Amino acid sequence: MDPGFPCLHVITDARPGRDPLAVVVAAVAAAERLGLVNRLAIQVRVEDDATDRDAYALTTEVVAECRPAGVLCLVNDRLHVALAADADGAHVGADDLPVAAARKVLGPRAVLGATCRDEVAARSAVRAGATYLGVGPAFATVTKSGLPDPLGPAKIGAVARSVPGTAVVAIGGVTLHNAAGLIAAGAAAVAVVGAVATAADPGEAVARLLKALP
Repeated sequence: MDPGFPCLHVITDARPGRDPLAVVVAAVAAAERLGLVNRLAIQVRVEDDATDRDAYALTTEVVAECRPAGVLCLVNDRLHVALAADADGAHVGADDLPVAAARKVLGPRAVLGATCRDEVAARSAVRAGATYLGVGPAFATVTKSGLPDPLGPAKIGAVARSVPGTAVVAIGGVTLHNAAGLIAAGAAAVAVVGAVATAADPGEAVARLLKALP
């Protein structure tokens, strides 16, 4: 994996009452201030019941913030929205299109992430065309319901070792206090939602995370 792969993925929290675009603006500004835009990625995630029109509107706004700064922008689940908004790629979960099909949709150059929880699924996703793997939940989280039991750092490290050369992004319950430990266990990056979206100062939260990650 390219050593320049972003070590921090900030996922938008588009639940009612949240302001995902404001968080993205703050996150990008923090990365620019530190000169670390290549270490930040933004993943646009909307609620399942959000319309494609709303998902597209948010994504185009996020791309407009990320592209001039050189921050990677991905879209979770909705591949057609990623293509329409000219995002850098997308991430597919267990209930989305299979990785091989997603790769056909996005084309050969787009960044494609895939969710997995074990070594067998990880190797399969890489063979099918995944650029990186989202592995989790690392710890318990309240941001997303219906998740399986936490894997913990050791299991995430084992998955990472099973796919050398492919970045593993640890997700689920990631905070400033446990992020570096996940990297030490073998993850190439961490993904956060609540640690930034619910912070009193999202920009400062991103800055602290970027400084804390190796």
